[in-house]
Amino acid sequence: MAQNALRWHHFPECEPELGGGSMSHDKVLELLRRDMTPESYSEIRDLWKAHSIAEDNRDIPGLMATLTPDCVYELPQTGHRWEGHEGATQFYAGLLGAFPDIDFALTNIVIGPQGVWEEAEATGTHTADWLDLPATGKPVRFTVTIFFPWDSDRRKFSGERVYFYGADAPTPSLTDSGD
Repeated sequence: MAQNALRWHHFPECEPELGGGSMSHDKVLELLRRDMTPESYSEIRDLWKAHSIAEDNRDIPGLMATLTPDCVYELPQTGHRWEGHEGATQFYAGLLGAFPDIDFALTNIVIGPQGVWEEAEATGTHTADWLDLPATGKPVRFTVTIFFPWDSDRRKFSGERVYFYGADAPTPSLTDSGD
């Protein structure tokens, strides 16, 4: 029985007796049931490429063209969150201002009907304050993973969920240490 419960946890649509019903459960089921056609794969991939090119070119209007108006940018590790095109613009202004030479070298990518997940090695120079981190003027190198949720109705990304890893990762703590 415990083995079946574990399987149902990972695949909620296989949960015969419990039936689910929570909003989170229903959303996950909707995501799992999305079909992937060659056309939808190409559409999602092409929009991700446009987003990446706009980011490389520091083209904020080009970035916003790939996002829903109510997009959400979040750093779950720190609790930082930006909402809408205004918030996404603030996110990019802060990131690109603090790391003006930031470069993302893609190391992995997954594209599906739920969106895009990417992993990259980021390098740059920390020249201005960002979030709660004072500028160091030093080069940084860290791994970043980003999930771009796909809004299947509006045919755009609904934001980014960004995680940083590594010794140089720009991750201020969620709480004040009191020092």
